[in-house]
Amino acid sequence: MNIKKIAASLCVCTTLMVTAVSNAGEQLKVFILAGQSNMVGHARAHTIATLYASDSPRDKALLDLVIKGDDISRDVLENQLEAAQRLDQLTGGISNSKVKDLEDGPEKTALEKKVEGLKSAHQAYKDRISSACVVSDRVYINSIADRNKKAGKLGIGFGADPSKIGPEYSFGLSIAQKISGPILLIKTSWGGKSINYNFRPPSSGEYRLNEKELASDRVDEIKENAGLNYRLMNEAVNEVLTNLKDNHPAYDEEAGYKISGFVWFQGFNDQFSPEFRGGYEANMVNFIKDVRKEYDEPTLPFVIGVLGTGRTADKVNENAVSLAQRAAAKSTEFHGRVRSVESYLDYSNYSHAVFAKGWPEHFHEWDTVGSDRPYHYLGSGAFFVRLGDSFANAMHECMAK
Repeated sequence: MNIKKIAASLCVCTTLMVTAVSNAGEQLKVFILAGQSNMVGHARAHTIATLYASDSPRDKALLDLVIKGDDISRDVLENQLEAAQRLDQLTGGISNSKVKDLEDGPEKTALEKKVEGLKSAHQAYKDRISSACVVSDRVYINSIADRNKKAGKLGIGFGADPSKIGPEYSFGLSIAQKISGPILLIKTSWGGKSINYNFRPPSSGEYRLNEKELASDRVDEIKENAGLNYRLMNEAVNEVLTNLKDNHPAYDEEAGYKISGFVWFQGFNDQFSPEFRGGYEANMVNFIKDVRKEYDEPTLPFVIGVLGTGRTADKVNENAVSLAQRAAAKSTEFHGRVRSVESYLDYSNYSHAVFAKGWPEHFHEWDTVGSDRPYHYLGSGAFFVRLGDSFANAMHECMAK
């Protein structure tokens, strides 16, 4: 063949190869997150700013991860707390009793006007923090968080309502720092659910009704609903997997997708029955196996959030569910591809100190740093940002195993 023709052929082949490479997308990485109310997420986004009270290098890095702009600082947080204290002193806290108890007249009118101004400034602060929270262009999410069902770019608002977050927020942002390509989170979470009954995996066998359940007139219904949330979880995930282009614009059919990991955060409702907590470890092991089988990923990386509402190491160590979650993660058959994360280590003790003052009387101060009860980790955005990052770190270790 003529040398010029050979060169021309090579040029054409090279051009085609370059074009093919440049047009090829990266594989979509899919992460499933599931559990009960603390996976749902009950932290109002503005409470993320509690991280500004910390001198921890990690907390400073997390603020850079989730907050855009540099006009928010520790001084802003502390000034807001001082203003909130004044507001509580004037009103008496959530009851507003100091205003209500005044007789109608100029004094009450003046106080009401002052309080209205302080409350308006308090809300403006919360709106300022929420609007500064990062929205990802690379990580998308399809989420069921009780009644709050939505999909789109990962940002705040995928918790229990459009103002709240769960661990999904910083998990997605953090895992995106560690791996390449487009990322999709699928979250399925419902409050007040156990693994022994609601999320009962098929391998755990038929649910055994207790005496009270056997004596009711709903025996058939109780039997039928055993494992319902396990089934709903898989139905929701599979529905998203059949519509990936609708859920992530960067999804490329030729590159495909991979279910890259599963995060589980649950356990509160299994504490209160000897049978439920006694069977937790076996149920958790069965759950992992069944999920891996469902998605044909026999070594799927799996992260378990250890129940840590007890707040201290001693209290958590007394909890049979927490111990069972750790034991399941250490099961030798998982070969290090399952990790447990100690949620109590990420607890916001700063928020707890305000809560312990008596939150009704210190409501506006409390509202600055927390938004729910202790069983929801005080609804602390600082906690959930830390925890999501801890989940991402553990997941990345599993993926590298």
